[in-house]
Amino acid sequence: MSGTDFKNKPLIAEGPAVILCEPQLGQNIGMVARAMANFGLAELRLVAPRDGWPNEHATKAASGALHVVENASVHATLEEAVADLSFVMATTARPRDIVKPVRGPEEAAGDLRRRFLAGEKTGILYGRERWGLNNDEIILADEIVTFPVNPAFASLNIAQAVLLMSYEWMKTADSNPAFDAFGSGERVIADRKHLVGLMEHVEQALDDAGYFFPAERRDRMAQTVRNIFVHMKLQEQEIQTLRGVVAALEGRRRKQQN
Repeated sequence: MSGTDFKNKPLIAEGPAVILCEPQLGQNIGMVARAMANFGLAELRLVAPRDGWPNEHATKAASGALHVVENASVHATLEEAVADLSFVMATTARPRDIVKPVRGPEEAAGDLRRRFLAGEKTGILYGRERWGLNNDEIILADEIVTFPVNPAFASLNIAQAVLLMSYEWMKTADSNPAFDAFGSGERVIADRKHLVGLMEHVEQALDDAGYFFPAERRDRMAQTVRNIFVHMKLQEQEIQTLRGVVAALEGRRRKQQN
């Protein structure tokens, strides 16, 4: 679904920079931008993109994430791209003979969120589509992030890798923006007077229809019906709708009798 479907929603644009080292295809850069926008990341840094920049294929593949693509910065070297950052994580699936702390994506995202809240400028480094990062590039990172993938098939394309880390980043937020977009999720239960009115209305309609039979069981049956409505935790609008349904059935029954 394109970002243009959510024109009136607040745009989340924060967090660590996403750094792509020598990305090759514009389409891949565009898909990275889309993944970033999906989960609230906005700062994209490109190190020596093979096909130059800007790139029309990236714009098309971004599917509306133009705030990411149009504000992407281009750097001649990785050293230049990370010069203003105080903390960098490098993503890789291959074991290295480099001594660095290694984290999973969830733990890494939590650490990045804490640094972000403390005002640190941070970045997540991703390698080339074909063979990732070399050791000299990983040396510039403080820590390594690795994903729990099938060891016999560990290669992720660059957009998938960015998507995974971006998702973990969004999960560390104090609230869930996806849920917030649908409202608080809390049901506002109707006042008891509205519920009682519904129960009395339904009981009267059932009495008129001869539902309570035999007569000696009427009170017990009515209690069961009332208890069902109490369990439903109805909102006021739902109660009004149900009363309308009952009224419509009452009117239909009167027409049938006439």
